[in-house]
Amino acid sequence: MKDLISYGAYLVQKEKLRKKRPKTVRLTPLQQVPEEEAVCFSCGADLFKSDMYQQYRVCNSCGFHQNISAWERIYLLADPASFIELELYGTITDPSPLLGNEDYEERIREARERTGLSEAVIAGTCTIGGNPAVLAVLDFGFLGGNMGMVVGDRIAKAFETATSKNLPIVTVVSSGGARIEEGVLSLVQMAKTITTAKQLYNKNLAHISILTHPTTGEVYASFANLGDVIFAEPKAMIGFAPLRVVAQTEKSELSEMGHTAESHLEHGLIDQIVHRTKLRNLISITLDLFSSRYRLGVKKKVTPYMASTHPQEQAWDTIQLARHEERPTALDYITEMTQSFVEIHGDRSYRDDPAIVCGLAELGGQAVVIIGQQRDRNEGRTTPEGFRKAQRAMKMAAKFGLPLINLIDTPGAYPGAESEERGIGNALASTMSLLSDLPTPVISVIIGQGGSEGALALGIANRVLIMENAFLSVIPPERAASIMLRDVKRAEELASTLKLTAADCKEFGVVDLVVPEPAGGAHTDPAEAARLLRNLILRELLQIQGYSPEKHARSRYKRFRYVGSSAPFLGGIFAKQTAQIQKFLQGEDTTAEESVQITEEPDPEKPLDDDSDPLPLP
Repeated sequence: MKDLISYGAYLVQKEKLRKKRPKTVRLTPLQQVPEEEAVCFSCGADLFKSDMYQQYRVCNSCGFHQNISAWERIYLLADPASFIELELYGTITDPSPLLGNEDYEERIREARERTGLSEAVIAGTCTIGGNPAVLAVLDFGFLGGNMGMVVGDRIAKAFETATSKNLPIVTVVSSGGARIEEGVLSLVQMAKTITTAKQLYNKNLAHISILTHPTTGEVYASFANLGDVIFAEPKAMIGFAPLRVVAQTEKSELSEMGHTAESHLEHGLIDQIVHRTKLRNLISITLDLFSSRYRLGVKKKVTPYMASTHPQEQAWDTIQLARHEERPTALDYITEMTQSFVEIHGDRSYRDDPAIVCGLAELGGQAVVIIGQQRDRNEGRTTPEGFRKAQRAMKMAAKFGLPLINLIDTPGAYPGAESEERGIGNALASTMSLLSDLPTPVISVIIGQGGSEGALALGIANRVLIMENAFLSVIPPERAASIMLRDVKRAEELASTLKLTAADCKEFGVVDLVVPEPAGGAHTDPAEAARLLRNLILRELLQIQGYSPEKHARSRYKRFRYVGSSAPFLGGIFAKQTAQIQKFLQGEDTTAEESVQITEEPDPEKPLDDDSDPLPLP
């Protein structure tokens, strides 16, 4: 009898646990569209036999992305059998009966019957590409996806769930803005969603924002614009104010392209335009990098292999090699060295500078942030918005604790009048200031031209490397010859006096390490040049990645606080001069009691102790 009672209690408890267990939502593929309805709304093409249209609602003729429901988007993004809708207990209920607007109540009832949704947003937990995340999707089919009290509350709960469970969040937006029927209560939902999004940000958790057609008004100006990265579908209408309102304000006709994803990308307001068929894969890779689970380790402690450098060329020859048209660019190195790269665009306020390439990447199995100066765009000259774009990447590295790799290749900052008007001085100073105490490992590599302050802005690092045929100069030789000799043609004569070669920089202690290149220069074998650079970056990163955030900042401070004045930096020069004096005195057979002591120069290849600060220079 006792056994029977125990067994009965076991069954009761089992049933209770079964009921408490979260239930995943069974998602179904997009339904087949009948032949008479399978027509592109944009170009009129017949799409009945198009697999892309039937599976994604995308025209394979003109690329038009048709609106789809929230459940259909979840099906396209979430892993199968992984989506669990958030419980609605404790959330705000439908306020329409309290507002006394019968027409509004009727519209809500009709929307519920037509869509099968209780409101214009669905939120839940799921996995995307194996990465756990919270997913919140607005449905334009439910009263235009507009945000009222219930929508705002559910979005806030989605952010709170992500924060409490330490999960990233993906928001998919398709909305006209605020739900004006709810008056000021609808307006304050902006503050509600923004404050909860800020709590997520403060915990260093990722937010990926997806903007679809349309994304406007109060939703656009609240949580939708706070993503760490913002992706958009092609030709989506995106903007704060309706085009009609903008036209009335400007008192002129406006092009519809001003409120598109393409316009936002050009003006640096979003990171990428992504085709719907590729969106899930991109989100998966981005979550992989934001939620990096791996870091470099040593399999076996051995003396690292160091390829030998070649005899140093004359300064002018080095300059010509650094400027060679076929020399690998920052993007070439990124492509060769990394397994994946998610590029970000824009400064989020004015424009995207194509001369700065940056984003998340996987290097040696570890997630990193890479910033590169692309010399074949805008002549490699960085604008103020380019430096502010780089600052976005630096802050992203700091937020997620990812190492930062800077690839320097520029003749200098852009010197035009519009650059001055947009604050080039502030952009340079604030970039260097941000780098000086960034709480994460920073490695900078001069891969080509190191032109003055435009290069130094990305050169404040724990380790500074320089390619064998790259250079760093305070002024271009041509400009120096113009100023000092009044003759640009005499630039070659001045090149050596500027002390700009890799060997000069190493001797003065401005760089830590010279990276070998293939014989004849990196352009002769770009793949080999990338391999040599990758190996040395990984080696240097392995040595410093274990430092605390405070130690990273302190080592950078010491490095640049004493550059050019302390013994370690000028040790090489002083040692040579002292040796010459000693040799002279020995030759004179002097009997002086005082002797000149030669200071030993620190070994640049010797790893630093884990418990000690790195020397200002190797």
